[in-house]
Amino acid sequence: METEIPGKPEIVDPASELMAGVPDKVGICVSKGGYPAGTLSWHLDGKTLIPDGKGVSVKEETKRHPETGLFTLRSELMVTPARGGAPHPTFSCSFSPGLPRRRALHTAPIQLRVWGERRTGEGPNLGEHLSEEPAPLEEVLLMVEPEGGAVAPGGTVTLTCEAPAQPPPQIHWIKDGMPLPLPPSSVLLLPEVGPEDQGTYSCVATHPSHGPQESHAVSVSIIETGEEGLTAGSVEGPELGTLALALGILGGLGTAALLIGVIMWQRRQRRGEERKDPENQEEEEEERTELNQPEEPEAAESSAGGP
Repeated sequence: METEIPGKPEIVDPASELMAGVPDKVGICVSKGGYPAGTLSWHLDGKTLIPDGKGVSVKEETKRHPETGLFTLRSELMVTPARGGAPHPTFSCSFSPGLPRRRALHTAPIQLRVWGERRTGEGPNLGEHLSEEPAPLEEVLLMVEPEGGAVAPGGTVTLTCEAPAQPPPQIHWIKDGMPLPLPPSSVLLLPEVGPEDQGTYSCVATHPSHGPQESHAVSVSIIETGEEGLTAGSVEGPELGTLALALGILGGLGTAALLIGVIMWQRRQRRGEERKDPENQEEEEEERTELNQPEEPEAAESSAGGP
């Protein structure tokens, strides 16, 4: 029987995802219509996989058509992904005719997703090329600096969202229950914090495999020290004003008391004039003249008009 090259092999019933540490079927490679039978081989990221019965096992089946005499080959690949490494392995299959100077025929590659292993056991090892994706997100952590989220007016608050996963998830921010219109980032910086920045913040990590997951919320607030300083300043103003007013009042009272004292002294002087002898009046008039008292002109006129 003449040599017959089969059509291009293909992978049927492919898996879409694998679980690290758990044996699972990748797919079945099929080659039809070849003579002689030839062989099928599996490849991981371009490198040939060698079945070892542990991390890699292959179940082969060869059938020959009773009428045409051509062969149909089937090869089912089972793998146990190891922990750690690339989470998206690429598999392919090739048919080798087994004749000299005949090129191998390759299938189209398939790329699978490897989920992280939740168990602590090591499990069989597929090899250094095949590995698992880290465990799905369990908790999204949100940290704030300064601690407690309280800052003086004009200070800076830094919010950091930690969501360990591969590939890294997209981080979006929420304030008071409303999404902030910001590009994805694991760090939210609030410079020169003002009243409009106060509120409750949280972050949401969105991963293609795990979906969105929100962190706990933290509060950002303004410390009242700045306002207290202003209040103290405003208090000092009235206090100084009150002190000045009090001094002014006391000064006014002192002036008034001085004026009252002068008036009372003048009245006592007048009463004294009425009681004094005529011979002493001239001396008193001289003293009043020296003191420039208002009564001096009258006293001078009375003395000048006497007999």
